[in-house]
Amino acid sequence: MLQAPPSHYLLTASLSQEVDHRTIEEVDIDGFTLMEVAGSSAAKKLLKDYKHAGWSHGLYLCGKGNNGGDTLVVARYLLQHDIAATIVFLSGTDDLSPDAQKNWELLQQFDDQDQLQHHKSWEAFTETDLEYSFIIDGMLGTGLDSDLRGSYTSAVQWANEQSTSVFAMDIPTGLHADTGQIMGESIQADRTFAFGGHKQGFYLEVGPAQTGDVTYCELPFPNQFKSSSNTFLLDESWVPRPTLQPGQHKYASGVLYIIAGSEGLTGAAQLAARSAWAEGLGAIILICPRGLLSIYEQTLPSIIKKPVGSKSDEHFTRQHLANVLEIIGKKEGAVLIGPGLGRQEGTIQFTNEFLSQNTRDAIIDADALWALAQQKDGWRKPDNTQWILTPHPGELGRFTDQAVADDYNRLTFVRNFSSDKQITVLSKGMPGIIGTSSGPCYLTNYNTRYFARAGNGDVLAGKIAAYVALGQEPDQSCANALLQGKQKLDSYLQDSSDLPEPKDFI
Repeated sequence: MLQAPPSHYLLTASLSQEVDHRTIEEVDIDGFTLMEVAGSSAAKKLLKDYKHAGWSHGLYLCGKGNNGGDTLVVARYLLQHDIAATIVFLSGTDDLSPDAQKNWELLQQFDDQDQLQHHKSWEAFTETDLEYSFIIDGMLGTGLDSDLRGSYTSAVQWANEQSTSVFAMDIPTGLHADTGQIMGESIQADRTFAFGGHKQGFYLEVGPAQTGDVTYCELPFPNQFKSSSNTFLLDESWVPRPTLQPGQHKYASGVLYIIAGSEGLTGAAQLAARSAWAEGLGAIILICPRGLLSIYEQTLPSIIKKPVGSKSDEHFTRQHLANVLEIIGKKEGAVLIGPGLGRQEGTIQFTNEFLSQNTRDAIIDADALWALAQQKDGWRKPDNTQWILTPHPGELGRFTDQAVADDYNRLTFVRNFSSDKQITVLSKGMPGIIGTSSGPCYLTNYNTRYFARAGNGDVLAGKIAAYVALGQEPDQSCANALLQGKQKLDSYLQDSSDLPEPKDFI
């Protein structure tokens, strides 16, 4: 199973609070120290990254809790670099949290050049007329579970209308830490400093748009306190890349069987086969209806073709089952089934009977997912086989009686579905979600909308299947396929502003 580093654990609101509390109670690192580390980390990154921005005056929007306290630490460090500060306390200063109160008193002691101003309400601030180089959002943290109200709503709306950069401390005010949903209104940050852990909501729903660039700031949290997280962030920095180990014979260097194709849908098999071949497999064996053989002979010269049935057959039926099972029984290898398979009744029967008898690891894509979803009497997955399902949101919804309404529900469903069925699921969408048989899930941290174009699913399935055939575990195969797509996209967009074609991801 993939092992993410602690810096890539995704924390919910409750886990964030638990880790913070346990560090204070069990490790005896007090909250004031944690606040100092968080705020100073953000301040040092700001000073380093924006040293040529010509900043002269910062606006700090503070709530009464520890999120506001983190912000006051930032103000103190930037004040030391002659950047004047205006502090706005949205809920006044009478009931600040103890650590925030201590930092407010400390900040005032550092103002030896009268560069510090403050307002005890939003209304008092609105009566001023000053210009600011940047805005720091420290109003509300991860504990928000209801819509914003009153001055907080007004402050968020005002901040979002400004032309200056907005930096969020730990999480943009108004963004739900678990679901990525906007709670009435939300700060739209240019950059978010994540203290001690990325928040799950950063990568769901509108989270990416609200957080801007996310910068991780390490806090002295023991890793074991975060170990109950079961959601992780995929990133090129830690996912191990596959290494080719050429064998002495082509069949010893990774073998993939592709069961695909029907009349009018032959392109899907071609994209999947070319995608898999590009990863260095020893052999790819395309099993197709004999009536389509001439098409593949012309377009896939490097791929071994094994036609079944008669020359008039242009889609799979139950009559082809025995021959297909015989072909894949001859040599070890993984199976990809589904690209361009078609949805004829006979093909659905063939697919489900094949899956119930196949003893090879299988990647189930496209029309094979449709067939699988038609089984109302339950699946018959052979023991000791590994299945990877690759549904887009519409296909995923066919496996449940309840609509998968948003990313949080999609994540929850994928987690439960993968665990209950003992399969791996790569749920395509934004973000991409990998669900595993043992429970952990992995989210992409980059834009995957480009991969929703017709044909890109076939390319992605080919990559996954190739990595499985090369001996990688299912979750790692899915992760590498997604990251390979990202690398291809990044390279493509460096040279072109056009939308990439599926071939550009091969």
